[in-house]
Amino acid sequence: MQQLDFAVTVSALLGIPFPFGSIGRVNPELYALSAGTWDNQRTGINACTPQDDLVAWKMRYAEVLCVNSWQVKRYIDQYSGSSIIGFSAEYLHHVEELYSKAQANWSEVLKPTCPSETAKGEEFKESASSALQLQIDAYSSFLESFAKLARSAWTEFDLWLMGTGLLLMILSVITQAYILVRLNAVCQPSDQECPSSRIIPKLSFAFTLVTIRAASLLSNSYILAEGRVTNFLLATSCIAGVWSSATNGNFTIEEFIFLLLNIFARFGIELGMSKQIAGPTATKDHPVSIICDIFGSSFCNVSMDIFPIISLAMVTCIVLKLIAYAVHQRFLKYFIICGTILSYAFIANYWASESTLLSHTKAVQEIGRSLAPRFVYAIGGLSLVISVLWRLFAPVDSLKFNKRITSLSAAMLCSWSPTILMLLGRQGAFVALICITGAWCIIMLQQKYQKDSKLDITGSCVANPVSVTQWSLLAVCLFYLTGHWCTFDGLRYGAAFIGFDNFHIIRQGFLLSIDTFGVSHILPVLSLPFVAIHCYNTASKKSKVKDVTINILIQVHLMYGLITAITTTVTIVCVTIQRRHLMVWGLFAPKYVFDAIGLLLTDLLICLASFYYS
Repeated sequence: MQQLDFAVTVSALLGIPFPFGSIGRVNPELYALSAGTWDNQRTGINACTPQDDLVAWKMRYAEVLCVNSWQVKRYIDQYSGSSIIGFSAEYLHHVEELYSKAQANWSEVLKPTCPSETAKGEEFKESASSALQLQIDAYSSFLESFAKLARSAWTEFDLWLMGTGLLLMILSVITQAYILVRLNAVCQPSDQECPSSRIIPKLSFAFTLVTIRAASLLSNSYILAEGRVTNFLLATSCIAGVWSSATNGNFTIEEFIFLLLNIFARFGIELGMSKQIAGPTATKDHPVSIICDIFGSSFCNVSMDIFPIISLAMVTCIVLKLIAYAVHQRFLKYFIICGTILSYAFIANYWASESTLLSHTKAVQEIGRSLAPRFVYAIGGLSLVISVLWRLFAPVDSLKFNKRITSLSAAMLCSWSPTILMLLGRQGAFVALICITGAWCIIMLQQKYQKDSKLDITGSCVANPVSVTQWSLLAVCLFYLTGHWCTFDGLRYGAAFIGFDNFHIIRQGFLLSIDTFGVSHILPVLSLPFVAIHCYNTASKKSKVKDVTINILIQVHLMYGLITAITTTVTIVCVTIQRRHLMVWGLFAPKYVFDAIGLLLTDLLICLASFYYS
C-alpha cells in the first residue's frame, strides 16, 4: 500500500471527509474489511433481487470512489486555477475526460432497472457486478492517471544534476583534506619530527565525532533531535578529556567547567526546542514550570526581567577585558570600548522599555523600542567600517603578527556581537555567557594540550583537531539553544522587526539572516583565530613564529570548513536517498537548505577572514 493512499483510506473507514490536498485512492483490500460490506443477502441496487456480498461490496466501494474522485477533481480545478506552473494542458484535458466518462457511466449504473420475468437472477447479478466493476475501473483509471500526472510534475528529479552536485561536494572534501595534509608536511621543519604519535589519536577521535554526527543525519528522527545529538557528542569529547586527564593525574578546573557547561547547554537546548512546539511553552513537566511552582509565578516574572540584565552586565565586563587584553592599537581599542559600552547600554534600555517591573510613559517606550535597536545597528556598522579601514591603512609592521591578528579578530567580534545580542532577545546574554565560557575552556584546554605535549608553537606541526571539532559542535548547540530549527517555520521572524515597524525585504532579510546564523556561524568563524593563536606572548619571541602561525591559522580555518563540508555532503546524500520520503519537503529539504546556506556562509567568512588577517 502506497503512502499516497493511506489518508483517504483511513478517512473512508472512519466515515469522515477526505483531506482536500490528498490525491490518493481508497485501498480496496483495506476498505473491504469495513463493517457492513460482507453481509450476506443484502438488498440489490433497485430492491428487485437479493445480491451476494461481492456485489454489495462493489456497490459500496464504487460509492466511495465516486466521492474520492469528486474530491480529487475539486482539488485539480482549484490547483490549476491558482498555481503559476500548473499541469500540462494536454494531459490535464485527458484526465478531465476520464472523469467525465466515469461520471456518465455512474449515472447509467444508478438507473433503476429490474430483470425481466424471463431473465434469471444469476444473470442479473453477473450484469450488475460487471457494470460495477467497469465503474470501479473507470474511477480507478482517473485517480491513477492524475496521480501519475502529479508524480511527473512534483516528484521528478534530475538524477544527473544531483549526482554532479554530490560529486563536486565529495571532490571539495577530498581537496580540503589533501590541502591540510600538505600544509602539515610543508611547514614541518626538516630537523624536527612531527609528533604524530600524539596527533593521530586526536585526529582519529575528532574524525569519529564528525562521522557519527554526519551519519545521524541519515535519519529523520535524528535530524529532529540534532541539538541533543550534538550536545551528546560534545559532552562525550569532554568526558574523554576528563578521563585522559584523570588517568595522567593532571586534571584541571577548565575540564570540569566545560563538562558543567554542557549540562547547562542541554537544558538550554530542551528549552529552545520547546519553543518550536505549538501551544504553551512551559508544560507541567517542564523545568521552567517546576521552578515556577516551587518559588511562585511572581518570582519567575521578576527573574525573567532581572536575570538578562545581570547576564548582560557580566558579558559587558568580559568583553571589555577581552578588548583591553587583545586589542593593542590605542585608537582602535578606545573606539571599540566606547562603542561596546554604548551598544550594551542601548540593549539594556531596550529590554527595560519592555519590562513590566518599571513604569514608562508611552514616549519612553516608543523611543526605547525603536531608536535603541537602530543605535545598536549603527554602532556595530560603524565599528565594522573602522576596523576594516584600520586593517587597510594601518602600518603593517606597527604590531607583531600575533598581536595584529588578535586585535583584528577582537575588533571584528565586538562589531558583530551587539547586533546579534539585540536580535536574540533576552536569551542573548545567557547564550553569550555559554559561548564565551565554552570558548575559554577550549582555548585553555588547547594550551594544556600543548604544555603536556612539551611543544612550543614552532613545534606544533598541526593544530589540535579535537579543539576545532569541539568548537564546531558548540556552534551547533548554540543554534538550537537559541530556539532555532532547520525548518522554515522555525525561523524567528519577529527578530527581523526589532527596531522597525515597516517591512523592507532587504533590511528585514538581512536582520533575519544575522539572527539565524549569527551565533552558529558568524561568531564561531570570526573567533577561530583565538583557537589558533593560543599563546602569542610566548610565541612572539620565536624567529619562525609568523610562518608557523599563518600555517596553524589556515589549518584551523580549513578544519572548520572541512567539518562543515562533510556534514553538508552527508545531508545531500540523505536528501538524495530520501527524495521520495513523505517528509522530504517538510524536513529533509529544509535541512539541506540550512546546511547549504551555512556552508556557503562559512566558506565566505573564511575567505574574507583569510584576506582580513593576511
